[in-house]
Amino acid sequence: MTSRRPVALLAALAIGFTACSSSSDGGAAATTAVPATATPPATDAPATTDAPATTDAPASTDAPVTTDAPAATDAPAATDAAPVTTAALRPLEVLVTNDDGFDAPGIDAVVEYLRSRPDVHVTVVAPAVNQSGAGDKSTPAALPGVAVTTASGYPATSVDGFPADSVNWALDGGVPITFGLVISGSNLGQNYGPLTAISGTVGAAATAARRGIPAIAISQGFPAADASFDFPASVAVLTAYLEATIDDYRNGVGPALVSINVPTCPTGVPVLPTLEIASATGDNGRQLGAPTLCDGNPATPLDDIDAFNAGHPVISRLDPTTLAAA
Repeated sequence: MTSRRPVALLAALAIGFTACSSSSDGGAAATTAVPATATPPATDAPATTDAPATTDAPASTDAPVTTDAPAATDAPAATDAAPVTTAALRPLEVLVTNDDGFDAPGIDAVVEYLRSRPDVHVTVVAPAVNQSGAGDKSTPAALPGVAVTTASGYPATSVDGFPADSVNWALDGGVPITFGLVISGSNLGQNYGPLTAISGTVGAAATAARRGIPAIAISQGFPAADASFDFPASVAVLTAYLEATIDDYRNGVGPALVSINVPTCPTGVPVLPTLEIASATGDNGRQLGAPTLCDGNPATPLDDIDAFNAGHPVISRLDPTTLAAA
């Protein structure tokens, strides 16, 4: 209020001045004097009309900061993570079978390993009795399944038929699950080269692969006369293989059919590094099914028989329709 009194005083003086000027200088003096003295009241509006402080909206309306929605709506960082999270929480459904029977030590070793993985759910369906050498034979008629347990007590179903029958029983509605992988084994004895054609272990896996379910056949090599099957070696190789490939199987891009053969080395002799190598088309005079010395010979293996005989676990991709190297 005090700041407006000088202005009012000036206005009053101006009126008096104007009146005096009007009498002495005429109408022109009155016209020229008003701009000089009347402007302060009109322009002394900064407190009210000097809106920059209020209307100078750049600080608040400079919308790039607020409306530049990428920072808020650029959701990929938050939403793009969902598939990774859900995939990690979704167990891979694995059907385990074999040709040695549901209570064999090899399938027991594989099942006990798989059930320890939080990212895998295991279902076991296997022949009621040993069916080694059955290849991919199957029974036309429907076969019943019987509830049993593995050697370590894991729930399983036995099917009184061939290894391929066990797979078909599970996939034809015996188990109401969509499987992402079938594992057959671990077998009592190697199944490499020409032996793949008669192997029930490989035959069961090939049956699943032909039906669109990726499959792994795994076999543990025969030991020397004074030793026993080294199934922990099978588990170790399968573990390393799944660590590298389980996401492929979970995403439906794993290889159709893989055969893994793991030697049982003499006591105190370590297994050599794993090799991925083609399956042999013939024995070429080599003895099949014999224990290996794991001595590294031949040093330059040409196929799965050579590599296995040298002491290497071998991984071979097969064509499920022909069992030839894929």
